[in-house]
Amino acid sequence: MNAVIENGIVPLDNNSLATPELQPNKRRRKKSIVWEYFTIEPVSPGCSRACCKQCKRTFAYISGSKQAGTSHLKRHIALGICPVNRLNQEKNQVIPYTPSSQNGAVTAPPRKRCRATPGSVTIALDRDNCIHEMARMIVLHDYPTDMVDQPGFINFVQTLQPNFSMVSFNSVHSEIVGIYRREKQMLANLLAGIPGRVSLTLDLWTSDQTVGYAILTGHFIDGDWRLQRRVLKFVPVPFPDSEVAFNHAVVSCLSDWNLESKLFALTLDQSFASESVVGNLRGLLSLKNPHMLNGQFLIVDCYARILGRLTQEVLGGTREAVVRVRNSVKYVKASESCEEKFNQIRQQLQIPSTKNLVIDNLRRWDSTYEMLSTACELREVFSCLDTSDSDFKEAPSMEDWKTIEILCAYLKVFFDAADILTSETYPTSDAFFHQVYRVQVELIHGTLSEDSFISNFVKPLYGMFDRYWRNSCVVLGMAVAMDPRYKLKLVEFSFAKVFGEEADMWVRFVDEGIHELYFEYIAQTLPLPSIHVEQRCDGYVKVEAHQDEATIPPPDGLSDFDVYVSEISGHHQTKSELDQYLDESLLPRGSEDFDVVEWWKLNRIKYPTLSKMAADILSIPVATISGDAVFDTGSKKLDSCRCSLRPGTLEALVCANNWLQYRGHQSSPAFDFSTAIVKKEIK
Repeated sequence: MNAVIENGIVPLDNNSLATPELQPNKRRRKKSIVWEYFTIEPVSPGCSRACCKQCKRTFAYISGSKQAGTSHLKRHIALGICPVNRLNQEKNQVIPYTPSSQNGAVTAPPRKRCRATPGSVTIALDRDNCIHEMARMIVLHDYPTDMVDQPGFINFVQTLQPNFSMVSFNSVHSEIVGIYRREKQMLANLLAGIPGRVSLTLDLWTSDQTVGYAILTGHFIDGDWRLQRRVLKFVPVPFPDSEVAFNHAVVSCLSDWNLESKLFALTLDQSFASESVVGNLRGLLSLKNPHMLNGQFLIVDCYARILGRLTQEVLGGTREAVVRVRNSVKYVKASESCEEKFNQIRQQLQIPSTKNLVIDNLRRWDSTYEMLSTACELREVFSCLDTSDSDFKEAPSMEDWKTIEILCAYLKVFFDAADILTSETYPTSDAFFHQVYRVQVELIHGTLSEDSFISNFVKPLYGMFDRYWRNSCVVLGMAVAMDPRYKLKLVEFSFAKVFGEEADMWVRFVDEGIHELYFEYIAQTLPLPSIHVEQRCDGYVKVEAHQDEATIPPPDGLSDFDVYVSEISGHHQTKSELDQYLDESLLPRGSEDFDVVEWWKLNRIKYPTLSKMAADILSIPVATISGDAVFDTGSKKLDSCRCSLRPGTLEALVCANNWLQYRGHQSSPAFDFSTAIVKKEIK
């Protein structure tokens, strides 16, 4: 059938009359916009295909009694699949209609329609939404708040949308505050539904001014039994050297979030906390948390910072060798010709390493480790470059390479131990027991090395880390005891290797600690005695206490003992939840994806009290800094732009940045801009 198709209409002839499936085209004109870009080409009786006028590609359209529709044809044009159409769109050219010819006759062009170009969508400009997204961008990426007044940014926005009138700083600032308040309310709702307590980390940020900034982060298990980590407070500390400056920050945080009765543990770092500061904070913790081992959960060393101090110690002790290697790497990377010569020697020597040379960033010790380890693997290339390039005059010696090799071995230990903090999900406290134990064992072995250089190299490191180990091993031991794969068995095994003859004493500390803490949780679940007050006619008040018709024990200071006896006798001498849990066999360690918090969630009916205690212990933080600052060689420092902001604005930026990141960079839920925008800055 050789019917001429014009404007999507098949003229009828004697042959076409015999084709019933083409009959509808006679009566109804095709209205889809795609027919401005496609023609219908008959292939065989009862079968036609749509042909793109620009790239000449054909698509299924009619086959027998089935019609394919036009959606796939629209996608071909609208999504830029057609290569000719895409090329012309990139050149901002409009393709004029090219009439088709049949037997030398030019067909008339189709009637023009007032339709939008396929693929283009007209969206009304929402000014309020633009302000919201601009403020959200500033919060998420730490952009300067006055960027909306900068000429370069204004020109950029005008280029994107000439009809958009640029917003003022006050409008964006108000929306930043609005984002902060909405996110804070959602976080407050989350905290209100947690089953247990909240642990805090306290860190100090510095600035070019003499003012410090305390940042407090809360760690807790939420209502869905997931470990959460959120910044709760960012407050200026005008006098960081004051003994009570950080007490005020902690009290302000607890009061702001109604957590006065929910504080469990506090973690800080000795880099900014003197002994007097630690003593004051310990007293505050005992006051705010008297029922949790009298406030003993105070960790005075940040796990990430102690690893950072170890790396600075070893890098400082080998500074001359490190400098020579760094200068050698800089020499190779300084010019393309030198780097090309280096790579040629590398190929000739057939070095198996696939790493490329990098120059380290002095603000991050992991980059120094990467530079040194890569250079150490390519040291033969450097030796050959020394003989073939007369300008290369600072080649490291064999002694230097030996020093760097030993240095990299211990840097790898520290790197692997710190890398756990860089995961997307913050690890539970039990996971740190393994890392701290491995570092301690490696350093012990180093001090016992027969190589005097290694022994002398490691001894100062061991002295620094052993202090941290002894201060934290009991708390970490209690945490790993809450892992059903290990319980106290791993504590016994590990302490025997580290403490030797003193192992039994340290194991007893852990065992007594978890039992005493469990007793505190049991005491909180027991009902309080009811108090009956009777007003007598002689003006005196008679007070009678009742608790299930039992007499109140005498005030001899042994009330805790009576609660203990009541707890064990009330259960007919049955084992407590804790002892039952510890006596059960260990879970197999086969799965690396084991979720200890999820296990306690599934077993909270079996262990109603112990599961609450486990949730609080497993959420104890051991590091005060975020994952992106784990390898930093210095403390966080605010720039001059941020320091110039008011305290309320600065807190809104820092806190909202953290909250938005934990929400996965998803857009904020729908809200009413007319009521959400806050017009007044936080004081």
